[in-house]
Amino acid sequence: MDIKVTNSTAHNSAASVVKLRCPKCRHNGTFEPLGIQEVYVQDSGHIVGVRRCPNPACYSLIFFAGRAGHQDEFYPPETIDFDATNIPKPLEELCADRNAEGANLKERIASLGSKVILPKELLEGLDGLRLLGNDAAHIESKTYETIGREEVAVGIDFTKEVLKAVYQYAALLEKLNARKKP
Repeated sequence: MDIKVTNSTAHNSAASVVKLRCPKCRHNGTFEPLGIQEVYVQDSGHIVGVRRCPNPACYSLIFFAGRAGHQDEFYPPETIDFDATNIPKPLEELCADRNAEGANLKERIASLGSKVILPKELLEGLDGLRLLGNDAAHIESKTYETIGREEVAVGIDFTKEVLKAVYQYAALLEKLNARKKP
């Protein structure tokens, strides 16, 4: 195995191209090499190094490890693209926050329908999200064939829509109404 410590321009590996959404400023970009040493394993194409956000107002540093054709690992990790305005902190559970009661999560989700105004499809989807979580957490659950990156991404997108509906639409309506002529 040939391990080299090089400057970031000493090799021409596709793994050295780091594209992501900055964990700090949330802009997408190709993170720039700093011209400092990186660890590059020539036989396997693995590389470990540091990159800088291309946004001049940010220039945050990220640490990465990866190789061509594979998912890189980053620190700090990329954050979910979501505006958390008006979302309570910490929000441990939507049902508890809205006083939806029941012996289990299925019953609390059913009770939530009388506590918040949500389209029927979002309420039904919450139960699907509950089942997805069960399958991800418990090996004996079999509602979903597999739980992978796509299922998690859909679950996150769905959760964001529910949180917007419960906590953010009223504030958006207030902003719109504030623009009306008296």
